[in-house]
Amino acid sequence: MDWGSLIGLALALTAILAGQALEGGSVGSLVQPAAFVIVFLGTMGAVLLQSKLDHFILGVKMLRWIFVPPENDKQALSRKISMWTMLVRKEGILRLESQMSSEQDPFIKKGLRLMIDGTPAEKIQEICHIDLDHYEANLRNAAKIWDSAGGYAPTIGIIGAVLGLIHVMENLSDPDMLGSGIAVAFVATIYGVGFANLVFLPIAYKLRNHIQTEVTRREMLVDALVAIANGDHPRLLADRLAGYTS
Repeated sequence: MDWGSLIGLALALTAILAGQALEGGSVGSLVQPAAFVIVFLGTMGAVLLQSKLDHFILGVKMLRWIFVPPENDKQALSRKISMWTMLVRKEGILRLESQMSSEQDPFIKKGLRLMIDGTPAEKIQEICHIDLDHYEANLRNAAKIWDSAGGYAPTIGIIGAVLGLIHVMENLSDPDMLGSGIAVAFVATIYGVGFANLVFLPIAYKLRNHIQTEVTRREMLVDALVAIANGDHPRLLADRLAGYTS
């Protein structure tokens, strides 16, 4: 669990609500369903319009990384790679078949299979990097939906404000309707700016950090597979892996 994300979100919301209360305003006045529908759904609609559906769906699924980030197991992977190196030096490359069958990660299984099949080191590097480039591009395109949401939300908030003012102008003869229209107008702007700067853009930034961690992990694995295929000495490989895990 990423407690920093939970604390940060709670702190941001508390700051806004506490500031509203300290100004003498009602916290309830910030709860405007109409403004929320305009800003949030309008923003999601604009993002979906500019994005491929599979990238949008993946970007939404990646939200879990904000609170439950992917496991950073580079230390464990380094130890596993060292074990593979010793097995290959002692018993030959075919000894990795048992290791491949126990792996759950398709990327690791593919790399081990390429080595077992006797694929040259440069071909292993080429094939794995093609997969890695596709994997990285897919994740980054998915994460971009939150950057886009951060860009659209303030503008959608302004649209909500204009709609609220239109509602006010239509009901100038009815004083009871003026308050709700003005509230929607101003709260829509708050929602737009707030969602963008307190939610969407921070999510995009944190997802980019997690993506970089995942990509580095796979780069580490590719370098190790190429080194094993080339028959590099275990100490040389250990020094190379240390650069990824330090």
